[in-house]
Amino acid sequence: MKESVGNQSIVFEKPPAITGAASTVGPKEGEGPLASYFDEVCDDPTFGQDSWEKGESEMMRRTVEKAIKKSNVPKYDIKYIFGGDLNGQLIGTTFGLKDMNMPVFGLYGACSTCGESLSLAAMTVAAEYAKSAVAVTSSHYGSAEKQFRFPLEYGNQRPLSATWTVTGCGAFVVSSKSETVCPHITAVTTGKIVDYGIKDSFNMGACMAPAAADVIYQNFKDLNVRPDYYDKIITGDLGSIGKKILIDLLFEQGYDISHQHDDCGLMIYDNEAQDTHSGGSGCGCSASTLAGYILQNINSGKWGRVLFVPTGALLSTVSYNEGETIPGIAHAVVIEQK
Repeated sequence: MKESVGNQSIVFEKPPAITGAASTVGPKEGEGPLASYFDEVCDDPTFGQDSWEKGESEMMRRTVEKAIKKSNVPKYDIKYIFGGDLNGQLIGTTFGLKDMNMPVFGLYGACSTCGESLSLAAMTVAAEYAKSAVAVTSSHYGSAEKQFRFPLEYGNQRPLSATWTVTGCGAFVVSSKSETVCPHITAVTTGKIVDYGIKDSFNMGACMAPAAADVIYQNFKDLNVRPDYYDKIITGDLGSIGKKILIDLLFEQGYDISHQHDDCGLMIYDNEAQDTHSGGSGCGCSASTLAGYILQNINSGKWGRVLFVPTGALLSTVSYNEGETIPGIAHAVVIEQK
């Protein structure tokens, strides 16, 4: 059912299908250029709840329910949920999924979590441990910013290297078969932790770009392909600074991805009009952009094959305050129309 390729990749003999996907975002994301691609834009950043954290859980619950409904897969055929967020101890996922009565794997890969959850869901389905599984990831500006940086009421000056945490969620139903033509996950390349010694939490792009370069390079080597094998190579949330670093690092390795590359953090906001500095971030950034914009372009036939590479900065308030570096990780998922 699967074939290991090279050092870090799996090419699926029978690629799992993404039979349903849904995206939910907050008001700022609804003012951006991708607004029409999202399933729901909520004008209330708390989603009708009395805290940002509860609002994020509600956002996740709604998004999973939408994805399952759109997939036409019966709930009893969904064996596992792979989910994660940026909150401490994954409370966004815990309280968002606790009433669904399904087995849950809570995941933390920082902003790479969407790639991690999709990879694990695809591997589980391809190995025939489940007919269907859900992958879901969310982030929230209010809950993430106060946890990793400063209280919002502090009103601190943001450096130009900083990114804006996306309030958004993407959910995907991954199934062993589909009754219709839809995107399939044909391969995955699991990333390694890469540490370039960067300690600036306001420059996430620089922290994550080396890990993105590493996993993209490994995907090329494992699958024996060049950048033009893909119609698009889309990273998670490197922003304008991380994008340049990524392109430069891969160019040094003999790969020019400048014609194929784009970044969810640069796609989801209009930086000039919305003043998000380096762009968007948060694990809901890549998840909501994939569920909305990217999959719709694959479904329409505009893109035939996409390398989707969510990127994460692996830090905590403890590690940061103890002077540790901020390592990065990224996971690559090959998505094709079948």
